[in-house]
Amino acid sequence: MIRRALETKVLELLEKFPIIAITGPRQSGKTTLSKMVRPDYKYVNLENLSDREFALTDPIGFLNTYKDGVIIDEIQNVPSLFSYLQIVTDERNKNGEYIITGSQNFLMMEQITQSLAGRVALFTLLPFSLNELKNTTYQPETWEKYALSGSYPRKIIQGIQSDDYYENYIKTYVERDVRLLKNILNLDLFQKFIRVLSGRVGQLFNQSSLGNELDLDNKTINSWFTLLEASFITFKLQPYYKNFNKRLVKTPKIYFNDIGLLCYLLGIRTENDLENHYAKGSIFENLIVLELLKNSINESTKAKLYFWRDASHNEVDLIIETGNEIEAFEIKSSKTVNQSFFKGLDYFKKINNAANLGVIYGGSESQKRTNYDIYTLNDLPKL
Repeated sequence: MIRRALETKVLELLEKFPIIAITGPRQSGKTTLSKMVRPDYKYVNLENLSDREFALTDPIGFLNTYKDGVIIDEIQNVPSLFSYLQIVTDERNKNGEYIITGSQNFLMMEQITQSLAGRVALFTLLPFSLNELKNTTYQPETWEKYALSGSYPRKIIQGIQSDDYYENYIKTYVERDVRLLKNILNLDLFQKFIRVLSGRVGQLFNQSSLGNELDLDNKTINSWFTLLEASFITFKLQPYYKNFNKRLVKTPKIYFNDIGLLCYLLGIRTENDLENHYAKGSIFENLIVLELLKNSINESTKAKLYFWRDASHNEVDLIIETGNEIEAFEIKSSKTVNQSFFKGLDYFKKINNAANLGVIYGGSESQKRTNYDIYTLNDLPKL
């Protein structure tokens, strides 16, 4: 059993809130984590038709049957249950009574905000982080192997081939989750939309360009991307533009929540495919941004992640803001450090002298230089 970084914090807050909510992608390990922290709890899955019908038609009876320590899986399938949870937990006034999980962030957050504010501690569980895989038999030897394998627990532990795993993952996602959230008639076009996005990883989210390529209007593009974010397929990295007078880019970048899925969508199956692919640098950038995002979530830090670019195309791949501290990083897949890596950082230092500068690269040796810290995948910056 691979321990999850969130386990300690979940256990802590079970003693302080009546409800713990865990969101995250399908198959990220939400159920396993829930059972790991409370193996004695009753378990009910609302994807089971009979249990779902019970919760829909008799919510009070359902919550009187399942009480005093319960894991309710995929609770977004019965949105009306949230209001009844508010009533019964207020009446019982018992901390740690329910652990609820869901793979649709939008539906979960909407209901939690409306019904359970102040009564629930919320966690996001993404697929394995590199920190969680360290010192296990599943720790990847190189960033390329890590990118190809992805981070989903079942795929890694069961050794499932990418074609088998991700083909079924996408099929299940489109046929179940997409139909649940949006009435999309042309599912083939939606799948094409996902693949087109994969080819633009690490790039600015250009709605007009996407719309022209797929013959879709901006409203549909926005709606579909929101759907991908809500189901943890993609995420946006927002631009950093605080305290700058110069005109800056304010359009977010596109990234994926699993690098294995990204490689699959791009047709990358081997290390040779990856080495020769036009998006190799962007894939490594996505991997690093995602790992730091996982670390921030798992360790409950207050770090905020951005990128920075101005109208003259001066750019820094990653800005990390922690309180008043700013760190600026270039991310390069190269195995060796090149002087050109520092160009954007030097420019950024001129306009924000307080920033700490660093490079995260695809090599294996960390370095402490006079003006820069050099990091590797196995020695990422601490947040």
